[in-house]
Amino acid sequence: MKEKIPYKIYLTEDEIPTQWYNVRADMKNKPAPLINPATLKPLTAEDLAPIFCDELNKQELDNDTAYFDIPEEIQRFYRMYRPSPLVRAYFLEQALGTPAKIYYKFEGNNTSGSHKLNSSIAQAYYAKQQGLKGVTTETGAGQWGTALSMACSYFGLDCQVYMVKCSYEQKPFRREVMRTYGASVTPSPSMTTEVGRKILSEHPDTTGSLGCAISEAVEAATKQEGYRYVLGSVLNQVLLHQTIIGLEAQKALKKYDIKPDIIIGCAGGGSNLGGLISPFVGEMLRGENDYKIIAVEPASCPSLTRGKFAYDFCDTGMICPLAKMYTLGSQFLPSANHAGGLRFHGMSPILSQLYHDGLFEARSVEQTAVFAAAEQFARVEGTLPAPESSHAIRVAIDEALKCKETGEEKTILFGLTGTGYFDLYAYEQFNNKTMTDVIPSDETIAMALAKLPKVDL
Repeated sequence: MKEKIPYKIYLTEDEIPTQWYNVRADMKNKPAPLINPATLKPLTAEDLAPIFCDELNKQELDNDTAYFDIPEEIQRFYRMYRPSPLVRAYFLEQALGTPAKIYYKFEGNNTSGSHKLNSSIAQAYYAKQQGLKGVTTETGAGQWGTALSMACSYFGLDCQVYMVKCSYEQKPFRREVMRTYGASVTPSPSMTTEVGRKILSEHPDTTGSLGCAISEAVEAATKQEGYRYVLGSVLNQVLLHQTIIGLEAQKALKKYDIKPDIIIGCAGGGSNLGGLISPFVGEMLRGENDYKIIAVEPASCPSLTRGKFAYDFCDTGMICPLAKMYTLGSQFLPSANHAGGLRFHGMSPILSQLYHDGLFEARSVEQTAVFAAAEQFARVEGTLPAPESSHAIRVAIDEALKCKETGEEKTILFGLTGTGYFDLYAYEQFNNKTMTDVIPSDETIAMALAKLPKVDL
């Protein structure tokens, strides 16, 4: 008898979660605290006050509150594009000839084209509530910068974006979307900040990195009255806001009594992966369920699979707090990989601790293999995926093909959190067969790790 599960499973507006989930509350081993680089002591809310908004500082430091209420104004904004659909990939299953059932949570149905709007609207809201003039930020692929420019426009805030130089050049149209929403966009590293000038003097030919752009954005925020810095990934507060993805996915799956065996997300700084898996990890931590969870990262920037679990600076300029995370070293400058949102040298402290404790596994994949999977997905499922979340597609296909070999009927869930319509330069390179795979050598990584700060806690 044919299954009665629809292609797209939607929640109603009344079923959109009204609280964010804080996985730290269920973690036995909490993420290590952020460290003040000057004192080497854990940061307090007072230490963070010049950098982040006050309410966001509370969310950042709270390891015990399991759920945070979503303010009504943010809930109203969410209703413009949420709930997002949970899609059964019937056509991909058919193309692969697999007995596996494949689902993906699609977050690309808004103008920013990604999940980033879930956190940007929250951070802009708290900045507005605090009476600030504006915010500064960095962006890699441009999805976060686009989302933040939209959120700031909604609340009437100034938005200053430092965009990783290679993405600024490769993705000019995403830059123009930001400008359309009123943001100023500067290629990073730039000559507009002290740290940018320092990085350029030492690495004049660099194409930039998220670490460089973070340094510039933080400096810009701290030197302007009425401004704060906001970040699109890595931080505890960001993963908190993004749990709206996993919470919706849980509800949609339960509507049809579906339990995933394998959950897959791409991993750069952590917002994509953390947003999807946190509620499911919470079930594991509470002993309610068990899942196989896979984090997928680019082979060109493999912080989980080849990095070290240690305290490190979150930025190349070494002016930000220290975080204990899986890192390649803050001085590691990745190649100009097209998955611009995955080019951060470290990983979220929450995800780093969960990975260290064995709650999920990690794989690194090469760029050409990722685009092969993205193109296959686009041809059968009808959506052009972003390079970042195409890493999850790659491993979802690999796992489905394993099921084809073994005959196992496993259920696979992955996050498709962005569209690739501004990434056509990368698709052009793949189609022209000029795309290459750049994998850092052991020596390159070792040199960067040798410069880790000495922290003894």
